[in-house]
Amino acid sequence: MNWQRVWTIARKEYVQFFRDRRTVAVTMLMPLIQVVLYGYLSSDVRYQPTVVWDQSQTAQSRALLRVFTNSQYFSIRYYARDMQDVVRRIESGDALAGIVIPPNYAELLHRKKRPEVMVAVDASDATAARTSLSVAQAIGGSVSASMQLEALNVMGARAPRIGVDVRTRAWFNPSLRQEVFIVPGVLALVMQFTMTFLSMSTIVRERELGTLEQLIVSPIRSSELMLGKMIPLMTIGYINVTTILLLAVLWFGVPVVGSVLLLYFTVFIFFFTTLGMGTLVSTISKTYIQAMQLIQFFLMPSMLLSGFIFPVAAMPPVLQVLSYLVPLTYFLTIVRGVIIKGVGIYFLWPQILLLTLLGLGVFLTAILRFRKRID
Repeated sequence: MNWQRVWTIARKEYVQFFRDRRTVAVTMLMPLIQVVLYGYLSSDVRYQPTVVWDQSQTAQSRALLRVFTNSQYFSIRYYARDMQDVVRRIESGDALAGIVIPPNYAELLHRKKRPEVMVAVDASDATAARTSLSVAQAIGGSVSASMQLEALNVMGARAPRIGVDVRTRAWFNPSLRQEVFIVPGVLALVMQFTMTFLSMSTIVRERELGTLEQLIVSPIRSSELMLGKMIPLMTIGYINVTTILLLAVLWFGVPVVGSVLLLYFTVFIFFFTTLGMGTLVSTISKTYIQAMQLIQFFLMPSMLLSGFIFPVAAMPPVLQVLSYLVPLTYFLTIVRGVIIKGVGIYFLWPQILLLTLLGLGVFLTAILRFRKRID
């Protein structure tokens, strides 16, 4: 073996690799980004936004709420005026849990009774809901044990059975089925990957095959060419959405509680975002392999930051801020809100508005970068 020839080939490969700055950036940065994200992401949801309806407004009720706060699993963000306010906060996604304390809470404790305290949890995410429900029941048991011990010290064996009866409720997914949470998320994730790859490949493949030259000499505008390519892709996308919905309902038994029309409308907005992203990547890339590397650079972090696997509330503050820049974050909230919760545009309009703005930004940027010429 001639090691000089081997080294000559190896040196040529080194030069060729480091000459392509995009490939170097993706190859070097992608593992680092994944390690950082997986290192900080966790499925253990702490400090869940909580709405409280304290009808007692006494020292005893405030002491109970302090126990919930000290558990580090509940973070009181809102105080409700009535039960409808509690429902509204949880339906809109502002709160993931609700605590309702009865008006005679302190009086019942004084009479050595067991007042009932309701803890309602958004069970759209069954895993996080199980943790919250278990913690709430544990808090009820701990508070009751402390009260019982104090009563025994004062009254001895004659002490009645006292404490707090924490009644937990799992809303939107009472049976805590994991597929109810996963399947709508898979719909959103599949649509992002499918539409992004399709839009990216259509332009990059034409550049590689040389057919883009025929479009260059035609009178078609860049925006017309992009829309002409996107309309068939959207048709394919809607066929996929319909197929996934039918599979979710008929095979997995996931009911679509909300409006299918609203869901299809928001899917249209999301298509513009994903197709625009794929087209934007195709305008930057020279080859299909390069485009594949760049698209993975965007898609993998978006899957981790969007809340598909790890709850956004469990992320560090910096990653939560980054998740707001990911279109999939808003679309997941919309899809799960429509399919699982059955909420309408009254609760989802902030996510729809932000998704629309992101989609327009990505799509317009792709149009501005796209030119009917070979770079």
